[in-house]
This record gives sequence, structure tokens and C-alpha cells, in this order.
Amino acid sequence: MSVGYGSLDDVRTLTPAAARRIAIAAQGLARPRPQHTPTTRDLQRVVETVGLVQIDSVNVVARSQYLPFFSRLGPYDSTLLDRMRDRAPRRLVEYWAHEASLMPPSTWPLMEHPRMRRALDGSWGGMQRVAREHPEVVAAVLEEVRSGRPRTTRELEAALGHRRDGEREHWGWNWSLAKHALEHLFWAGQISSAGRTTQFERRYAALERVVPPAHAQVWLDPTARHSEPDAYVELIRISARAMGVATEADLADYFRLERRQVRPAIDTLVEVGELEPVAVTGWPQPAWLHVDARRPRAVHGRALLSPFDSMVWCRPRVERLFGFHYRLEIYTPAAKRVHGYYVLPFLLGDELVGRVDLKADRAVGALLARRITWEPGRGGADDRRELSEELAQMARWLGLTDVVGG
Repeated sequence: MSVGYGSLDDVRTLTPAAARRIAIAAQGLARPRPQHTPTTRDLQRVVETVGLVQIDSVNVVARSQYLPFFSRLGPYDSTLLDRMRDRAPRRLVEYWAHEASLMPPSTWPLMEHPRMRRALDGSWGGMQRVAREHPEVVAAVLEEVRSGRPRTTRELEAALGHRRDGEREHWGWNWSLAKHALEHLFWAGQISSAGRTTQFERRYAALERVVPPAHAQVWLDPTARHSEPDAYVELIRISARAMGVATEADLADYFRLERRQVRPAIDTLVEVGELEPVAVTGWPQPAWLHVDARRPRAVHGRALLSPFDSMVWCRPRVERLFGFHYRLEIYTPAAKRVHGYYVLPFLLGDELVGRVDLKADRAVGALLARRITWEPGRGGADDRRELSEELAQMARWLGLTDVVGG
């Protein structure tokens, strides 16, 4: 069989179970959690393992960026993550990757070429339009951001004297001119985010106040930037290490890259010996195995996974790996939901054995397991005990005193 990457007739074949264990291990979910109280160094290791962490405003249990660390470390002090993002020298910066994401500062300059590709295909038309049609607003906003402390959109709008313009609906989201200008400048890498408020509002700041100088310089100085092929190779290298074994589509999805840019990067990593072409029984597409991927005979992790966790954010990959059909039903009308509003898959060993519709009810101090759905053949006494223990740990981490329904 030939698919443009050379002959795959004689490649190694992995069983679905082996591929599943490799993927779980690559995501840092294969082993029991550390027994010590997690430190910043432990959080840093999680970031190095997964490559980036998606953020989202949904706060039914906790903001999505906090949950992957709990899934891998157990109860930890979430202010450690805030400090990694908000205080210099920053270990995490926010940018658009797999949606809005936190990533190491060293990864941030690599996003220049994917950003330009999105500009060319019109993905960010509204933000580009404000720069074309109102350059004076963009210039004023940039000057204001650079002139003071980190501020939210509302604070900057007040300073600039702009009002919300509800008539310009063709821009989307009904944003004001200042908001569009801020989003354009953030997307273009001319300003950055110094963190988020408790209401999840971005605090905009001058680029040089957020991104460490060595990495900001790579973005700002055209002569210092990565070439487009090199940037894609680096991004696929991060993705491949974080997934262990993956198809081309999986690798592209991790940083939301164009497939035609991914293919040459895969070829390069195969040529230098970092990726090995493999076949996975039952997978219709060829796959690639990272040469440093752990290949455990058994995995012993246990975790409730955020819908935005990198282990499960690519739904077709989840179905291939686990035979687990998973969809986020937040935006589905209540009467049409199958499993619930905010459903977290439950990983036990090397299987997703069930899912739990969870809510942290802080008013009553309880973690509510509103609905538990087990996969066929699962949900026996051992599974229920493991889930009960996991829910109890999560409740304790969230500062809740009770679990209802677990």
C-alpha cells in the first residue's frame, strides 16, 4: 500500500489496545498520580507532556484549563497555574492554537505561519476588516495598550471613549470597534494577554510585558523567525510526542493546522528518525508512532476528563482509540440531550468506561453527579468504587464538602 509516504506494506502493525495504551501514556494518564503535593514543577511537566492546554469560559465544574492538571496530578493548588500564566517570567502564554490555548512561550512564535494561513483563507475576516477599514482605531488601541497596565476590553474602551456599536452586526459577536481592534492586535501578535479576570475577561498588555524577550524577538524580527517548513515541523513534533501514535488528521488537529502543511512535516520527521510509519488494526488511515513513545503492557491511570482535555478533544480519534462516541451537549436543547449538559468521560485503566454529567454547586457545597452512564459491560462494583473515589477527590480539590449522586 502506498499513500505518498513510501510503502507501508512492511510497517509495524499495532493492535488497537496497544495504540490505546501508547496514546494514554503519551498524555501522562497511564500511571497513578504522585503522592506528594503537586508543585509548579509538576504542572510544568504536564505542560511539557501535553504541549498546550485549551481554555474555555465554561465554569460548570471548573474552568477548562484547570481540569487537565487535576486529571493528571490529583488535587493541586490552582493558583500555581495562575502564577505560571500571570507572573513574570511567564511559563505559559495565551494564543490561538487548538482554539484559545495556554502554551509554553517557546511554542508561541511557531504560530506565526498558521496565523498567516488563517488570514489567507479568510478565517479571521472580521478582525482583519477592522484593520483595513479603521486603521486609526487600531493605532489608538495599540497606543493605549502600550501606555499602561494590563487592562480588560471594558477598561480600555472606557479609556478610549468608545461606545459599543450595535449596528455593525456584520462584524460578528456585536463587538465594538475597540473590541475588534484588540482581537485583531492579539491575533496579529502585536499585543498579548497578561492573564484573565475571575469573569474570564482577557487582560491585554504590551507584547514585551508578557512574552519573554527571546521569544518575542523571534516574532517581531522577521530575520529571526522560523521558516514556514521549520515551524510546522516543530508543531508536528510537539503533537506527535503528545499523542504517541496518530494519523495525519490527528496531527493536524492538535494545533489546528492545514493538512497540506502537515504532510511535508511528517515526511521530515520520518526522514530524521523521529516518526515511524505504523498500521493500527481497524484504523482506515496510516499512522505514525513517535520513536520515544512509551509502549506499556498495562496502564493504571484513573481520571475524569474535561471535554476540552487533549486526550479527548478530537472526537473522531476518541472513537478510533476507545470505541467511545462522545459529543459535548452544552448547546443541545435539554430535551434532546443524551447524556447531560456537561459530561466528563471517565478513564479507568486503558478504557473510557463511562461518563458523568457533573456540576459543582458551590451554593450548597456539593459536587453533583447528575447522571452517570456506563459503557456496555461496565459499571460493576469495582468501577463504581473507583468513580466514587475520583469524585471525592475532585470535590475536595474544588473545596466542596459533599458528593451527591456518585
